[in-house]
Amino acid sequence: MDKISFFTQIKEDFAIVWERDPAIRSKLELLTNYPGVWSIFWYRIANRLYRNGLKVLARMLMGINQIFTGIDIHPAATIGRRVFIDHGIGVVIGETAEVGDDVTIYQQVTLGGVSLSHGKRHPTIKEGAVIGAGAKVLGNIVVGKNAKIGANSVVVKDVPDECTAVGIPARVVRKGLDRGRLSHDKLPDIDKELFEYLLKRFALLEHAYMSGDKNLLKKEEELDKIYQEFLKSMKLKD
Repeated sequence: MDKISFFTQIKEDFAIVWERDPAIRSKLELLTNYPGVWSIFWYRIANRLYRNGLKVLARMLMGINQIFTGIDIHPAATIGRRVFIDHGIGVVIGETAEVGDDVTIYQQVTLGGVSLSHGKRHPTIKEGAVIGAGAKVLGNIVVGKNAKIGANSVVVKDVPDECTAVGIPARVVRKGLDRGRLSHDKLPDIDKELFEYLLKRFALLEHAYMSGDKNLLKKEEELDKIYQEFLKSMKLKD
């Protein structure tokens, strides 16, 4: 994250709305419809107060911000340039969280901790990542550059660059990555693929048992393709 002036940061924070949200029609809407933008604005001020020793004042400022925006950002968190919190209600960003440049965060996202110990206990979100609505990213983990977290996923392990994580707990998948910023409709359905394979496998075994038909190689090959596709869609690191 490059060091730039406070006013340049603020200008970028407000300008990024025009790039990330096709719903905006006028500058007046920034005043009334974008709590995420205003939350980032007050965070920029509170963060400077916090780093200059005025920690209580900084916490008070962000407490007031939370009342008006519904967004809870600790003033000690590190937030880069052009970060866009879309809609924003319910977003929580913890004390030691680090959010890189050009990250997009949707409503109800939590960048939280899993430990009561001091030190780094919140996630690091690298440049260009997208965190889907309702996702929980927990612990001192890293979400890589341009990675995507599917809506309502619970992420407790690192997500590599250019990958997508979905599910509870979230698993990293190879496919479904799209260079577009959203593309949530293209996320792979891991459970559906696995159940599809299991149902067809059971049906094949039942047919073989009931009919005594042993000439099932072609169907077996089709099932194997489904299974291999499922394995390719995942990075099994358990």
